[in-house]
Amino acid sequence: MSSIVKVGIIGCGGIANGKHLPSLSNLGTVELVAFCDIIVEKAYEAAHKYGVAGAKVYEDYTELLKDGSIDVIHVCTPNDSHAEISIAALESGKHVMCEKPMAKTAADARRMVEVAKKSGKKLTVGYNNRFRPDSQYLKQVTSDGDLGEIYFAKAHAIRRRAVPTWGVFLDEEKQGGGPLIDIGTHALDLTLWVMNNYEPKVVLGTTFHKLSSKENAANAWGPWDPKKFTVEDSAFGMITMKNGATIVLESSWALNTLDVKEAKCTLCGTEGGADMDDGLRLNGENHSRLYANHIQLDAKGVDFYDGKKESMQDTELRLWIEAVINDTEPTVTPEQACVVSEILEAIYESAKTGKAVYFD
Repeated sequence: MSSIVKVGIIGCGGIANGKHLPSLSNLGTVELVAFCDIIVEKAYEAAHKYGVAGAKVYEDYTELLKDGSIDVIHVCTPNDSHAEISIAALESGKHVMCEKPMAKTAADARRMVEVAKKSGKKLTVGYNNRFRPDSQYLKQVTSDGDLGEIYFAKAHAIRRRAVPTWGVFLDEEKQGGGPLIDIGTHALDLTLWVMNNYEPKVVLGTTFHKLSSKENAANAWGPWDPKKFTVEDSAFGMITMKNGATIVLESSWALNTLDVKEAKCTLCGTEGGADMDDGLRLNGENHSRLYANHIQLDAKGVDFYDGKKESMQDTELRLWIEAVINDTEPTVTPEQACVVSEILEAIYESAKTGKAVYFD
């Protein structure tokens, strides 16, 4: 296709303005030609700041999708509309990047995979933490087999008090859940990806509403309204894969702990281990001695180093657009993202029923 990709943005709120629009506007291969939001003023503001001359503005995304000149759609809306909009965009002949999580439900995620295959268009999901330097290095380590067989892992998404109080984050109907589907999804995606293991066997989960009822609670973004806090404040899952590997997933927006870490993982293999607790650390045994190594991931101290580096968001969106231009597979495939959604839903189901959820 042409080396210039025409992009339309559906949803011009926080994630669009904080991630997609700034990073896309840095690419010389992209023209931001269309903007849509149900609060149309937001679309006009985004078009004015980031759009090309003559960029179009819409209140109804179905009208935007009628424009055959648009190559790519970025879906930056609440979770409950991810599938509906992404499927419509794919069926209109456009490649799609959908923000995480892939969909509110696993069934919707599977529909997205099916439509992407049928349409022949590319579909990816915004798991930007794969593109951090430590994540990229760890992926190389595991792909080279340096850790051996990875049979135990932890996926970390723990905040002490950082409940997002804006938008629809606390609305279970719109989002499908709280910290598990919001930040737990990043930690799980990262862990499955570096393990290269997408075959779950059984899931056991618990969710809690223990701190959400507190009035005037200490919180990074100000106190939340307990009456509007309809999602869990923390959630935990144990996932056993078909090969026996076990993953413990922990997520919270509010938890009485000082052990906070977000979008990180810990890996234990037969030949070594790794964690992201203090940068990236590798550990193992060599010549009958235990070792632990910190990995330096920047070039500080090197002559002529100018301190410039690409952010994970910039890397993510650059590689996505390159995949569209070069007709190659995106780093985050829809099949991978679908497994993440299936596991998250299984944790919620297990928490409600008190029973383990088995996969076929």
